[in-house]
Amino acid sequence: MPRSRKLTLHGFNNLTKTLSFNIYDICYAATPKEVSSYIEYIDDAYNAERLTQILRDVSDIIGANILNIAHQDYDPQGASVTMLISEEPIAAEKLSNTEAPGPLPESVVTHLDKSHITVHTYPESHPDNGISTFRADIDVSTCGRISPLKALNYLIHSFDSDIVMLDYRVRGFTRDVKGKKHFIDHKINSIQNYLATDTKRRYEMIDVNVYQEHTFHTKMLLKDFDLDSYLFGIDADDISPREQRRIADALKREMLEIFYGRNLNKGIKLL
Repeated sequence: MPRSRKLTLHGFNNLTKTLSFNIYDICYAATPKEVSSYIEYIDDAYNAERLTQILRDVSDIIGANILNIAHQDYDPQGASVTMLISEEPIAAEKLSNTEAPGPLPESVVTHLDKSHITVHTYPESHPDNGISTFRADIDVSTCGRISPLKALNYLIHSFDSDIVMLDYRVRGFTRDVKGKKHFIDHKINSIQNYLATDTKRRYEMIDVNVYQEHTFHTKMLLKDFDLDSYLFGIDADDISPREQRRIADALKREMLEIFYGRNLNKGIKLL
């Protein structure tokens, strides 16, 4: 494959490339005690220390220098991390925006000198059917030559996600030495091209892209459903087949409603 000719710019690359996505983890926790234990588990799994390490790895992937870190865990739940980062001039020379996966692996906010990364977490529970949902909102917004898409593969593997909603947009323009404006500086047909093969095999995916606006959207739903993977505090063998079907139906409905962004008619029979 021939190498593309490097664009000679007039000054700094002013394009802003923003990768935003939501990840969802769905769980069945029948009692208030189990719900409390589930939230405690989530809080421990995604505490400020672990999230800080994830952001350190992201900074390495996108070729940035960490300037300063502040982090905090909250009571009763949640965490935040603030990280100041500058673009790495040496690593930036090796960065690529080609459509290929990047490396693999309750609030996080990361600010770069020309960019920022934010992560916010939202655990919540249904009032009466036992369904609990953990959501993390993640934004990686970069300017200059740093590519946020190369961190996507690692981030998805860093969180155990049943549903992933992805948005990527290139905003603004940069100007070359002849004065011509460039509203995007790399080719992209789909966010899916930046995901590893094993990830694409695990998820059903739908694209909604607006190419003329340099806006790309992909949503992902986990293909395999194993009830034991969604039960917290109990095993499937400990409950009756009828109860297993009821819980499985409630979990699948929750996942489909999140995936399609609307409430489903209760009369719909789920597979």
